[in-house]
Amino acid sequence: AVFSAFALASAFVPQVNDFNTRGNHPLNVATMPPPDVPTSSNNYSAEISAENPLKVLISGAGVGGLALAKVLSKNPNMDVTVLERTDEFKRFGGPIQLASNALQIIKEMDADVFDQIMEKFTFTGDKENGIKDGIRNEWYAKFDLKSPAEARNMPYTGVIERPDLQDIYLNSLPTGIVQNGDGVKSYTKDPHNGTITVQLDSGKKIAGDVLIGADGIWSAVRANMRGEPVRGDGSGATYSGYTVFAGELNYDSPDNGQVGYKVYIGPHQYFVITDIGKGRYQWYAFLARPPGSVSEEKPEGASKYLQNLFEGWSEEVHAILKVTQEHEIEQRDLYDRPPSVQKSWTDEHVALLGDGIHAMMPNLGQGGCQAIEDAFVIAQELGKVKTRKEITRTLKSYQSRRLVRSAAVQGLSRFASDIIIRGFDTPAKIVWDEGKGLPRIENFNYPGVVTRMLQPILPIFFMMQFNFLYDGYKNEVSIDLKNALAIAAIGSLIMFFLSAGVVGEASIAASICLKAFVGTEGILDFEAISTAIREMSPF
Repeated sequence: AVFSAFALASAFVPQVNDFNTRGNHPLNVATMPPPDVPTSSNNYSAEISAENPLKVLISGAGVGGLALAKVLSKNPNMDVTVLERTDEFKRFGGPIQLASNALQIIKEMDADVFDQIMEKFTFTGDKENGIKDGIRNEWYAKFDLKSPAEARNMPYTGVIERPDLQDIYLNSLPTGIVQNGDGVKSYTKDPHNGTITVQLDSGKKIAGDVLIGADGIWSAVRANMRGEPVRGDGSGATYSGYTVFAGELNYDSPDNGQVGYKVYIGPHQYFVITDIGKGRYQWYAFLARPPGSVSEEKPEGASKYLQNLFEGWSEEVHAILKVTQEHEIEQRDLYDRPPSVQKSWTDEHVALLGDGIHAMMPNLGQGGCQAIEDAFVIAQELGKVKTRKEITRTLKSYQSRRLVRSAAVQGLSRFASDIIIRGFDTPAKIVWDEGKGLPRIENFNYPGVVTRMLQPILPIFFMMQFNFLYDGYKNEVSIDLKNALAIAAIGSLIMFFLSAGVVGEASIAASICLKAFVGTEGILDFEAISTAIREMSPF
């Protein structure tokens, strides 16, 4: 129920994709194949020191794994190894959104890495962002990403090319930490001292004190921990019911420099256009489809296929679709993985990070951000360890700090998909019929009326969402109760209207009259209303 209440605020924050191919040249970083390290030691000592460092193995060199490796590598009592399955790093993957909460963590973990990211970063949070009526091309609601960041002295949300982010981390790590070409297949534990021995794809074995599974949604570490298959039934990852088409291209947008991203809502689908910097744009179309729709034939190509699906929608949608080449479009089915309360994130000296434990739908743009939060908390917890006997307890502490917050973010991202696709529609609107000389109501049906009724409420909801995300980034408490309760209160009202089957005529009339009096964007001071709510709250 709490997730349902959170869901709507997240529905309109886009997550740029990570699957556009960007070329085949490797990054200029020093990597090496993993050595065949002895699996046990006769000189085992529980004490941790520079002479006897804690050996941390990280499976996977994604954003979360590299962020963790970077911060741990600065600790003289840590010996870090990243085990990556791919033979070499290539420039692939599109832009990734880094929201203010993740950027603040990166800044606190490593100022030099943060500065390098800023050199290649495109801010969207300091521009106009919001929802547009996908049919009429009118702004439906705008949300303020700028003020919540400024109030907390945080960097603005924005995007960076995923290969650039990876390159920054790889080049900042000491030579030899990242070892390519042999991924983690399984692990075993020493029953006496908890030492971990990982077996790689090649059959080689490597010993360590700690293993962090940062190996993505199809995590081999997670599968080994829980005795589950890596993929398919029983793996814990489920198909969301949605597929996404994404395009990335050079595009001369008329609102370049003014608008960060626009979310076009309408019947049963939605479309997003995002500025990703340097004259490049990304769009994505989010559709409800059965699994396997990627393999469906599209004889005229993906662009024409989408133009037909979005027939009658805003010319802005069609303008960018028409100039997108087929090689610039990718499609993927969306899977996610809710963090389990019943199944542990840890197995003594082993812990999961990122998509391996809480893979998210892209609506909130928090997938990579939450992996960075994981890395931040793991680094803090392992940094407190003085002896190897404390590892199991400290990894449990990591889980307790991250479980509720990550579950909330993951849950609202999932529910957002259902709400925006099944709950929203073209808003009802009073227009003047020139032929009859009388007013008439467009899209006068339940979804259209509810979508209009929610218009003045959404800005409050958006602000509470950003308060929740930005206030809790340190994960010092399991949940930000004040913001969570505020979101739940207003979210419950929103969910009531979205889930109800009927609405009284009086409510319809009130909604339309409100629209007529306050105009498209409204005249109410939503910030003052929200401030009053916070002041009245006992929390």
